[in-house]
Amino acid sequence: MKVNHHTDVELKTVEMEGAANSKVRQLIGSNVAAANFAMRMFEIDPGGYTPRHQHDYEHEIYVLEGEGVVYEGETEHPLKAGDVVYVHPNDVHQFRNVGDATLKMLCLIPNSATGKQVKVVPECGLETE
Repeated sequence: MKVNHHTDVELKTVEMEGAANSKVRQLIGSNVAAANFAMRMFEIDPGGYTPRHQHDYEHEIYVLEGEGVVYEGETEHPLKAGDVVYVHPNDVHQFRNVGDATLKMLCLIPNSATGKQVKVVPECGLETE
C-alpha cells in the first residue's frame, strides 16, 4: 500500500501538441507498479485546454473543481465539479477550461493490464468476471 498527498507528486506540463496551460500529476501508475489502471490529476488553467485527440482505450473523468467543457467530436458538453465523464475508445475529445479558476479533474485509464480479465471483490460493489 502507498499513501501520499497529491501535492507530493510532481506537477508536469502537458507537452502534447495542441495543449495549452495544462498540467498533470501521475498519482497512480508506473510510479507504484499499478498493474491495472493509472490515475492522473489534470489541472487546466483558465483559457487552457488539452489537445483534441483520440486513442484506442477508454477513460473515466471526475471533475473535482472549476468549470469547463468537454468536446465529443464537435459536440460541446458543459462540466462542473461533481460531473463524471466516460470517454469511449476512439472518441475524439478535448477538455477546455471556460471558468475563472483552475479546472481540476481525475482521469483514470487502463494501464499495462489492458485486455486482462479482472475480478472485482464484492466489497467493492460489483462482482464481474
